[in-house]
Amino acid sequence: MTAEGPASTRFPVGVDAALRAAGWRPGRWDIRQAEEWADRLRAYESPAGHRHAVFPAAVEAWAEFGGLEIPPVSGPGRQTVPSAVVVDPMRGLHLARTFGDLGRALETGISPLGEEPDTGALLAIDAEGRVYAVDHTGDWYAGPDIDRALAALVGGERPARLSLN
Repeated sequence: MTAEGPASTRFPVGVDAALRAAGWRPGRWDIRQAEEWADRLRAYESPAGHRHAVFPAAVEAWAEFGGLEIPPVSGPGRQTVPSAVVVDPMRGLHLARTFGDLGRALETGISPLGEEPDTGALLAIDAEGRVYAVDHTGDWYAGPDIDRALAALVGGERPARLSLN
């Protein structure tokens, strides 16, 4: 039991603590902010004409976790160094082509989600809610949904490299 009520069982204990330290709580929902981001992303067009995909899975992730600067769990990660995560789709505003290319390769829409500020990896979410990281070394699969991706990244689980094989 915490001061705010019972601890969530939705996330591993360390990840739950990191999320709460960032301001998350069960039931958090800022749809107004999420819709503002959706409007900005829909309106953006790169100089070469690339545009962002926006869909319900992205808007829902932004509504629940948007604006959070989530610290990594303390101590060693499960497989790698735990990562801080910032959930702010505007971090990927100028990557419409990059996310569009990834979406075409995966045959789905991709929308910006945020960033791992320590590594510079940009996070994205697809129309099914799967989460990816894109950095200078390649494209990575972070998890099948926002919950498991946050648990993996913040908890220090190694993402899987995407390949065409």
